[in-house]
Amino acid sequence: MKAKSNNYIIVITLVVSLLLTILPMPIEADSYRPNWTLLVLVYWSLALPNRVNVLYGWFFGFVIDVLLGSVLGIHAFASALVVYISANNYQKVRNFSLWQQSLIVALLVALYHLVVFWLQRFLFEVDFSISYLKPVISSTILWFVIFLLLRKIRRHFKVH
Repeated sequence: MKAKSNNYIIVITLVVSLLLTILPMPIEADSYRPNWTLLVLVYWSLALPNRVNVLYGWFFGFVIDVLLGSVLGIHAFASALVVYISANNYQKVRNFSLWQQSLIVALLVALYHLVVFWLQRFLFEVDFSISYLKPVISSTILWFVIFLLLRKIRRHFKVH
């Protein structure tokens, strides 16, 4: 198969991540809900920065805005910013070990949540709570699984 015909694999993984984003969770665990879509976007922007770029980040962030019922553009801007940073630094991040990459991902997820908070604070006078950063923990731990699973999918379907 040609690389162009495998674009659907990227989109399918992002759609699955959107479904995981809206999947109901127990109340106790909901504050630790991982940023599935952001993790998948970061993976693809590191693996294929020429194909998964800021537009992907903005579009899927916009879809998250719609799915979560938030102000349109908040998650879109934060996702696009994180994808921009990861795509611009893909050569450096690729050379890191998996646990070092997970620390970079933790910083990116924390940046995402802080940008979302700052935009909500600007619009709604929301107060900061440390619970805004709880998903950083679960997303960092899940980076290992996401990375290995998506790398296997990318190699199996020869997505270049």
